Amino acid sequence: MASPRFLVGIDLGTTNTVVAFCEITDDLQHSPVSLFDIDQLVGPGEVVRKPLLPSFRYHPAQGQISASDLTLPWEHSPVSGDISNAIVGEWARELGAKVEGRQVSSAKSWLSHQAVDRRSEILPWAGAADVDKVSPVIASASYLNHIRQAWNYRNPSNKLEDQDVVVTVPASFDETARKLTLEAASIAGLSKIVLLEEPQAVCYDWYARHQTSATQELAQLPLILVCDVGGGTTDLSLIEAKFSDDELGLDRIGVGEHLMLGGDNLDLALAHLAEQRFNQSKKLNASSLTKLIQQTRKAKEGLLSTGAPDEVKITMLGSGSKLLGGTKSVSLTKQEVHQIALDGFFPLTDFDQVPDKRRSAVVEFGLPYVADPAVSKHVAEFLTQHQQVSQAALASLDSISENQDKAAIPVGLLLNGGVFNSELVTSRITQLLENWRGEPVTVLDNPHPDWSVALGAVAFGKARRGAQLKIGGGAARSYFLHLQEKNKMGNALCLLAKGTEEGHEIRLSGRRFSLTLGEPVKFNLLTSTHDVLSAEQGIVKNGAVVKVDADLFTPLPPYISTLEGDAVDLHANQKDRVEVQLACQLTEVGTLKMECVSCEDESKRWNLEFEVRNKQSDEQQKQDLHPRLPECKELISRLYSGNKKSADSKEIKTLAKELEKRLGKREEWDFVTLRQLFDTFSQGRKRRRRSEQHEKNWLRLAGYSLRPGFGDPTDAWRIEQVWMLYQQNIQFENHQGWSDWWVFWRRIAGGLNQEQQETILADIAKYLHPGAMKNPASAKAAQDKGYEAMVRLAASLEHLEVEDKVLLSTWFLSKAINQPQYPQAHWWALGRLASRTPLYGSQHNVISREQAEQWLPKLLDQNWNKEPMVAFATVMICRKTGDRLFDISDDYREQVLTKLKSSKVPDSWIELVDSVKELSESESKRVFGDALPSGLSLIKD
Repeated sequence: MASPRFLVGIDLGTTNTVVAFCEITDDLQHSPVSLFDIDQLVGPGEVVRKPLLPSFRYHPAQGQISASDLTLPWEHSPVSGDISNAIVGEWARELGAKVEGRQVSSAKSWLSHQAVDRRSEILPWAGAADVDKVSPVIASASYLNHIRQAWNYRNPSNKLEDQDVVVTVPASFDETARKLTLEAASIAGLSKIVLLEEPQAVCYDWYARHQTSATQELAQLPLILVCDVGGGTTDLSLIEAKFSDDELGLDRIGVGEHLMLGGDNLDLALAHLAEQRFNQSKKLNASSLTKLIQQTRKAKEGLLSTGAPDEVKITMLGSGSKLLGGTKSVSLTKQEVHQIALDGFFPLTDFDQVPDKRRSAVVEFGLPYVADPAVSKHVAEFLTQHQQVSQAALASLDSISENQDKAAIPVGLLLNGGVFNSELVTSRITQLLENWRGEPVTVLDNPHPDWSVALGAVAFGKARRGAQLKIGGGAARSYFLHLQEKNKMGNALCLLAKGTEEGHEIRLSGRRFSLTLGEPVKFNLLTSTHDVLSAEQGIVKNGAVVKVDADLFTPLPPYISTLEGDAVDLHANQKDRVEVQLACQLTEVGTLKMECVSCEDESKRWNLEFEVRNKQSDEQQKQDLHPRLPECKELISRLYSGNKKSADSKEIKTLAKELEKRLGKREEWDFVTLRQLFDTFSQGRKRRRRSEQHEKNWLRLAGYSLRPGFGDPTDAWRIEQVWMLYQQNIQFENHQGWSDWWVFWRRIAGGLNQEQQETILADIAKYLHPGAMKNPASAKAAQDKGYEAMVRLAASLEHLEVEDKVLLSTWFLSKAINQPQYPQAHWWALGRLASRTPLYGSQHNVISREQAEQWLPKLLDQNWNKEPMVAFATVMICRKTGDRLFDISDDYREQVLTKLKSSKVPDSWIELVDSVKELSESESKRVFGDALPSGLSLIKD
């Protein structure tokens, strides 16, 4: 492949994507950097080149836009997994402000949203019923793909995939979001890119413009705060300017936590204000509010700009793909926008005022925005967390050395993001820092906040080639191996300390791990951006063991892998073990690389990948096990061993009681105990059919021990082993046997994938169908096969398509009202299927609000005192989430609350409908059908 001709920087932004480039010349330092104007549709068939590509997609309805109107200068080729007719860029942004439910926005925020499967087709979140959806990864890939095709059209001899490309990400992006960004780039055909933190890019851009004067300008500015308030996130970094032999050096010494707080939040606040004026008494639905936000975004940009008008009119067009009917207008004034922006987001707070975390986070359109929108307080918290390194950086200034008790506040301020196009906002945050510091703060110039990240990415490309000063700093956060203890947070071993430079491998030679080949191994990792975790420990260092404080650490998905040995070894009867050490490094592309290195042969290395999809917490490493657990495992092994004499043993009949006698009541068995018991039962799974008693106990106790099918990173491996049993069915076919069989699969349903759940539904649907009960033969077969257990199992399959859930709900609602048998099971199943908040499934597979509201009148007609399960089903259907896409209308909420208050129901049920609340332990047990294992925290996937 030919050497690259250009350095290219791509700012893949929440609101806009920008591309800059320069030619790689012999005098690279002075090679001019330019913006790349991106071809994009601005109207039907109208293509214009602009420096900003709005990061929006629009998914047209069938027949809404003709193929000729979508013509680009090149033959458009969507990425694999994308729809063919999506519109990207300015026209997509404009259409979204007119037609609701068809626009994808803030894909970057979704890419960093830990509580959803970012590879699932979930966008647009508030999508119309007939709209095709894509995943956050594919949406991000589509913007990069559009840029690649536009570049290649203009530069056919120097394709973008062959150039030296840097893509920027928030400094606060965690390991998962960084790797998903790399994945999106690879899908778009850009498989060789480097990642750069956005605040560093801003700093690179400033230095590139001030190379001749930077030394002089920064002589009295040893500590600079970079505050980047983008469309979706607020990104904070500290840069230290230091001198050695009069040579200037820049180091990034502090990075903030991920804050989902930015221009989107201001747009949302203004949309809420406009909404009140459009509809005095009725709230807009999620799709209409999305459409309104596009209007308030434009209004905000106009009213915060220099020479802004006194007011801007907001026009709401009618719903649907036809842009006519029901048009309304209201006004937002410059004074109102300034007041919300300044007082709501940039208030003049004291340095000791930190964000209010007792309030519930705002959930709109599925995104978990921060609870406290005051950027000022988040800046104060960030600076408080980095006082030690800030004091050290400012030590050269007399004012600091004279008063060590004074807070260390940066003396330089570098601002970025569209919100700082407003002189008012810039003045406000400058005043804030000056109030804290007690003296003036120098604001470093940034004439182009919309472009500086892309321009800085090119400057970074120059620095990598030695043509410009490179900012030091290494890893933005420290990485730790969590060494857990029972009922304690335990300690953590530092694998890679913050500041470790790229490509520098850290080998933990003082600690060895003995691992079994051919079986999954997991390492639980934590990260922290804090420099000091305790006064005794001081600055974090590689290999240090520190106490874990939940407030200072953030868990990563566990690193998990199966270490494969030589083929001949794996066929041996005995298990092969290998002693390894952990080796870690920050890669050049900006992600963490972890390997297991054989202690005997360094050439043998196993790469560890963390589990992006399975995000459930794992509070268990080698905890203190129950002292009688080994004898219980021995008992199970003996009863399910190859020795057939155990089939006649009386012990099999009393196994459950014996285990409780030794371990305590089964409800109190902790998570580690349960999984250890399951693993023992799993080893004897082939002998479960030895007798009816063996089978019954195996299904009941193994299912109980593996519930809910997830929670431990290696549960996916356990489910793989168990799923092979499904086609075998049961040995002893009777009503109780079938009931136990279906209960087993219900208990572990959370670990089954969509295909497996659909397989189960296909097998039991014929017994659940209303027509089955009309035929005596099929009715008897349904009863014999454990009908009630099948109902509860079907309702627990949360990965099913929404259409399947609606069909099952319709069946069970009809049966609950019209048939006397199994009313509790049918009402319970309806509540579980139509719940606003799934227990383990993705939120995008929830039955629509409109559909659920069609069923509510029938539930409201029932006697809730006579059948409390109807009330509980109603509570699940009306449970408040904070997301308008799923929450029922206020009218229905009031009706349900009125009836709940007049019925004999717990107060907690009323609270679930009235406000955003977590399920209590008893409510969780009622919904699951079992208590959750002790020690398992449900973190939504």
